[in-house]
Amino acid sequence: MVIYSISPGLAASQNLSQGYFVTKQLLAVALACVGFFAATRIPVSWWAKASRYLAWLAVAGCLVVMVMPLSASYPAHRWVRLGTFSFQVAELVKLALVIVAAKFLSEKWRLGQLKDNAKTLYPMVSALVIIGIVVARLQSDLGSAVVIVVMLGALAYVVGLPLKRVAMVGALILLLGIMAIASSGYRRDRFSTYLHQGSDCSGSGYQACQALISVGSGGLMGLGLGYSVQAYGYLPEASNDSIFAIISEKFGFIGSFLIVVVYVGLLDRLRRIAERTADQFSRLVVVGVLAWVSTQMMINVGAMIGLLPLKGITLPLISQGGTSIVFLAVALGVVFQISRYTSYQAIEPAETNEQNYQATDYNASRGWHRRPHNSITFTRPRT
Repeated sequence: MVIYSISPGLAASQNLSQGYFVTKQLLAVALACVGFFAATRIPVSWWAKASRYLAWLAVAGCLVVMVMPLSASYPAHRWVRLGTFSFQVAELVKLALVIVAAKFLSEKWRLGQLKDNAKTLYPMVSALVIIGIVVARLQSDLGSAVVIVVMLGALAYVVGLPLKRVAMVGALILLLGIMAIASSGYRRDRFSTYLHQGSDCSGSGYQACQALISVGSGGLMGLGLGYSVQAYGYLPEASNDSIFAIISEKFGFIGSFLIVVVYVGLLDRLRRIAERTADQFSRLVVVGVLAWVSTQMMINVGAMIGLLPLKGITLPLISQGGTSIVFLAVALGVVFQISRYTSYQAIEPAETNEQNYQATDYNASRGWHRRPHNSITFTRPRT
């Protein structure tokens, strides 16, 4: 609805037809619905078995994107472009990472190898460094790299990796992040603009200043759905990275606050599903999706209101961006399938393989419930 209302401004500023943006968004939403419902019908065990193929698919996507011609408007190796179709590889990497990391860590947890550096920590750090180089450096997508780091950190924490080792890896990542910012001119400018907001509104700080103007213009109740000014060539990426600022302009503090409330409700639901899932692989998948959605939401909203530097990252499920919407919908579809098999109470996972079987038997004796599509609940023992 918001993208439809700002389509005239976007079309006028980019010399496109007025139906271009809303048609593109409707197609993305339709594909996302198909992906979501397809994922809800696929057994969770299939995703565990397919983790290797997802990893190779993500690697292939990263290789293909490096040989694609660069866009004149945004010279970065982020998209696979085939005519009017574009595909952002980083979103595929996020989905594959959730499944692969959950499979890897749940297997190490089952075998009691979490404290074995050679079998758990070193492979994770190596994978993280490689992903960081590919996504942050070669694809020039530091925002997605930050999301990936948070996702892996959340999985490592939940599965029970020793906190001292997690802290050491976090310090290494922080050092690499500082180096990534220092080695890139536009990243240094963005960070400097963040530290001195309003100092360069005609240069590197233009988008940040225009976003704050858009948020402030909305006031308490907003200007109204059809009365956006910033979408008419003032605010860059109005339908994509900056859409929260447009929402604030149209619906004011109350409208933007309600959007955040909806996100909080979704995140709380994901947290509750993770707490009530006994299978460690499923639990880690839900935690990974929770970290994915929450991190992107906080980075995007924080950047629009001046609390965080601009990262060029989408607002989950709202920003225009077909790849992001589709892959997030698939990830939520997997979580929906997992939520059908949960316990009535929160579960603390056991620490060893033997304890895991004992805990499973104990939880099975308490009864399980499945929520099918017709919302009828019945007990189901888990074996």
